[in-house]
Amino acid sequence: MERRKPRTAARTDVDVSRVYDGDIYVRVNSIGTGGIRPFVLVPGIGVSSTYFEKLAPHLNEFGPVHALDLPGFGGVPHPPNALSIPAYADLVGKVIDELHLEDPIVVGHSMGSQIVSDLASRRPELSTLVLIGPVIHPTERRVLTQAMRLLQSSWYEPATVKVLAVSAYLFCGFRWFSRILPKMMAFPIEERLPHVKAHTLVIRGEFDAVAPRDWVEQVGELLPSSKLWEIPGAAHSVMYAHAEEVARLCVEHAREIEAGDDDILHVLGDHEPKDDPVPSIADAAKALKGRITETVGVIQGDDDKIEEGKSQTAEAIDEEAGER
Repeated sequence: MERRKPRTAARTDVDVSRVYDGDIYVRVNSIGTGGIRPFVLVPGIGVSSTYFEKLAPHLNEFGPVHALDLPGFGGVPHPPNALSIPAYADLVGKVIDELHLEDPIVVGHSMGSQIVSDLASRRPELSTLVLIGPVIHPTERRVLTQAMRLLQSSWYEPATVKVLAVSAYLFCGFRWFSRILPKMMAFPIEERLPHVKAHTLVIRGEFDAVAPRDWVEQVGELLPSSKLWEIPGAAHSVMYAHAEEVARLCVEHAREIEAGDDDILHVLGDHEPKDDPVPSIADAAKALKGRITETVGVIQGDDDKIEEGKSQTAEAIDEEAGER
């Protein structure tokens, strides 16, 4: 593992490091050093740890948070060969081992839910799992079907998520995306779920067409120990626009002393769909500066600049939240 200068444990202070496996590496974006238990956050296909930038600070109140950028995504170099879901899971496992994380709470979103499910099915010592918008329904492994479902869900996403998605897909590139997509489409998550010993929280958004309600209920039935929650007004990237609600569910789940099975889908409460809040000019300028700095860092492969940019953006988001 490659680590550089230590940073403070401030809520908005992001530390960037790398965990290598041969010539490839995972970029680890961390906040916090203290707390009860660590979180490991794994994003979906094509996107980056930025999708967790609003969720991570809320989880950091419980323990340190490590959001990952996997090889081929988020500006991390593409490996020579396309990686399978189990290969990505092995890399997440290596991060856990290299950082000496003791029984972390492992969170996967979209394709990340496949990755962490595969990992947990092979690592019974992991006791707590969170699947957000798990994919894919076994009867819907068709690219056109999933593309349509993603478009349906995107209609309800806030504008910031749409911008993040476009920029992330540009960094990923069509060639790498098209090489990983078949791996995601073919992965039989339904075969892994019964072997997951971890107590698992499953979260979906009301308008998440990618992870429809009947499929999430099936996921709950397949898992030996599960709790299911639906957040009204949310879509596939529920952890971004509804970060506080998702964080609260995750922390409550982590605090449960005994695992149990409750595969009934619970609805969190009636909320209107959230629009992006209008930040102050100062916060918007700071966030833009952070995005630009991070982007330059990604292009140059400069982790110091990525760290600086992410910290600036996190500070702007935190100040914006404090003003509401």
